[in-house]
Amino acid sequence: MTMQVSLQHRFAGFALDVAFDVPAGVTALFGPSGSGKSSVIKALAGLMRPDRGRISVGGQVLLDTDQRICLPPHRRRIGCVFQDDRLFPHLSVRQNLLYGRWFSPDKGGVSFEAVVDMLGIAPLLARRPQTLSGGERQRVAIGRALLSNPQILAMDEPLAALDEARKAEIMPYLEHLRDQTQIPIVYVSHSVSEITRLAGSVVVLGKGQVLKTGPVAAVFSDPNLTPWLGGVREAGSVISAKVAAQDGDGLTRLETSAGPLWLPKVDAALGASLRVRIAAQDVMIALQKPHGISALNILPATVVALRMGDGPGAMVQLRLGEDLLLARITQRSAVQLGLAVGAPVFAVLKSVAVAPGDIGAPPITP
Repeated sequence: MTMQVSLQHRFAGFALDVAFDVPAGVTALFGPSGSGKSSVIKALAGLMRPDRGRISVGGQVLLDTDQRICLPPHRRRIGCVFQDDRLFPHLSVRQNLLYGRWFSPDKGGVSFEAVVDMLGIAPLLARRPQTLSGGERQRVAIGRALLSNPQILAMDEPLAALDEARKAEIMPYLEHLRDQTQIPIVYVSHSVSEITRLAGSVVVLGKGQVLKTGPVAAVFSDPNLTPWLGGVREAGSVISAKVAAQDGDGLTRLETSAGPLWLPKVDAALGASLRVRIAAQDVMIALQKPHGISALNILPATVVALRMGDGPGAMVQLRLGEDLLLARITQRSAVQLGLAVGAPVFAVLKSVAVAPGDIGAPPITP
């Protein structure tokens, strides 16, 4: 189920002018505060009528200002999940979930039992929202949205109000939601890690404009987008891997298209496919294969692009087998190494540099 969006709207001191087509699956809207992400979500859900625009989902037109079509929110079948869970405090978890089912147009979709099982909330059904943790409340909010039988889930920074422990708790449930339902998800987040774990495609917004759209791995490995992707400290790329072995010393050997990658123990079955986010600042570049160093991961690569920053830094895009990798080094190092497009090099990565939260299962493709 593809989605086409074209919106133009003028706010006080800000103009939104975006257009993009996205495939089925999880599509992330990413960009700095004030770039227009939440306005797109509001227009999609029918909570804001733009000056001009068109939105269609799976061939159904939700909005077309030229044709004077603007379906009201209750007819759009958009399940919304926000930062705050917006649960009814006087109702139990079960009653909150059934409230979502009450809005289902045909009482179809995912069953109550399936939602409860998928989100792990069976022990919570008799409790009130105020007795739940933040992560538990968000799981209930997601369940309520699912039980309304939506044709799209719109999630506007659903983990932003949670601490790191609660985010880690709920992330596997979001992955289950992505893989066990066929419902397209539009996911807004400021977190690069969240997006690289969950999304299949990403739309990068800046100052009300679309800067780039495409698969997550391709977009986040683009050195020219670094200023819009959280800056140099957040810059990183995503590579594909499979679990090849669990070594006795607590390391997991992953196989990538460029060779083996060792990481601290990854809790995944042998043969499991993974996506690994590697921060650009954790990658070093060598002209010859180093020897006598502590880093375990030394992979052959080729320089694809080189972007000199305004300060002392440089961003280097490397071809690593079938994947693209970013390395953040100094301009002085780039000059001393004589880096140029097409140059063969080695990428060096410490095993302990990759955080557990930057490792996840890729979306299931049809």
